[in-house]
Amino acid sequence: MFVASFGAMAGFYLLLSVVPLYAESVGAGGVGAGLVTGALMAATVAGELAVPRLEARFGYRVLLAAGLVLLGAPALALPAASAMPVILLVSVVRGLGFAIVVVVGGALVATLVPPERRGEGLGLFGIVVGVPGVAALPLGVWLVDWAGYPAVFVAGAVAALAGLVVVGGLPGRERGRERPAGILAGLRTPALARPALSFSAAAMAAGVVVTFLPLAVTGGPRNLAALGLFVQAVASTASRWWAGRYGDRHGPATLLVPGVLATAAGILALVLVDRPVAVVAGMALFGSGFGVTQNASMTLMLNRVPPSGYGTVSAIWNLAYDAGIGAGAFGFGVVAARTGYPAAFAVTALLVLAALIPLWRDRAAPVARWP
Repeated sequence: MFVASFGAMAGFYLLLSVVPLYAESVGAGGVGAGLVTGALMAATVAGELAVPRLEARFGYRVLLAAGLVLLGAPALALPAASAMPVILLVSVVRGLGFAIVVVVGGALVATLVPPERRGEGLGLFGIVVGVPGVAALPLGVWLVDWAGYPAVFVAGAVAALAGLVVVGGLPGRERGRERPAGILAGLRTPALARPALSFSAAAMAAGVVVTFLPLAVTGGPRNLAALGLFVQAVASTASRWWAGRYGDRHGPATLLVPGVLATAAGILALVLVDRPVAVVAGMALFGSGFGVTQNASMTLMLNRVPPSGYGTVSAIWNLAYDAGIGAGAFGFGVVAARTGYPAAFAVTALLVLAALIPLWRDRAAPVARWP
């Protein structure tokens, strides 16, 4: 599962920034570049809604193989595509494949790892899917200048399709398992909705950071924004693994409040965005808090459902992640245009702190029954 996921994420991140650049290079401009990413993520969200039902019908092995093909194969059409409709269609199909890969990945890890080590297993999975984000995202942009767009498109396709080699070793459909509840039923379950809502607030802050930190940092040493994003990515990946080990021993619920507080504090530090030390320290704190929140929220949600609900939990968690990132990037842009970056970062920190409200209600109320 780790091998297949690593290849898929490498293929995804290699092309994440390159396809919008390609759209701009063929005359679509900045609007076309934005449409490419928007189509990719919209298809991802739509696909995540359907994956739990598809997994129940076709099983892990078949569905993951389909996801890898949908994510990788369409990229091979890009070297011959210069029209925006074709580029957008490729992005939509790849978004559907990406949705399958991320949802099935989370559900499979929960299935394959013993419950008493679930947090650590998810932490290791976080490292596997996090390293490609740290390395492949900038590598793709660099390779465009060195080898050209066609070579990068082929590399992204090959990375994703390579996971097909190991898919045969994964479990298929689990016989005798009860029918899983749908996404809407899961969202109506407070025991799942509250941690997901809190995690979505942290993800909103992540969308702000990755989108606007390079724009907000105008002073200090050259490449300060790149350093801040790198520190954030490393801290987030490491803290996801640590949170898993700690949560297995002391319970993931104990980590959610500290994780949210650290996330908010890291964003608040960016009020001093003109000071390099504040930027780097804030990104280290934010990354640590966000990684803890990622692991603890998903582990807590998985612990509250039977095995038939793993796919639904993985889908809800990924929906919270994607929706939070999109809403954060859009909302911050609107606020920053009126207030400036420092004030907008302060507002973002307050919104992250609001995630403590559903966590407080979750601690005070009994766990609702799974539908």
